[in-house]
Amino acid sequence: MTETDFKLRGEFVQLCDLLKLAGVAESGGHGKTLVAGGQVRVDGVSEHRKTAKIRAGQTVECLDTRIRVLA
Repeated sequence: MTETDFKLRGEFVQLCDLLKLAGVAESGGHGKTLVAGGQVRVDGVSEHRKTAKIRAGQTVECLDTRIRVLA
């Protein structure tokens, strides 16, 4: 599994946008498709909310990539 760090610029980032910004999804729409397809886990739990607020300290897993969200 590939691991990457993502540094937040604000209080939170929406899940579909995080997938795009971290390079896991080709676009925000692709990120939404991944979430809707059940391919995304946040802190080890399957997440189906496309615009879930992801904050510092959380970990997102998708397509064999783990994203650690940093402040």
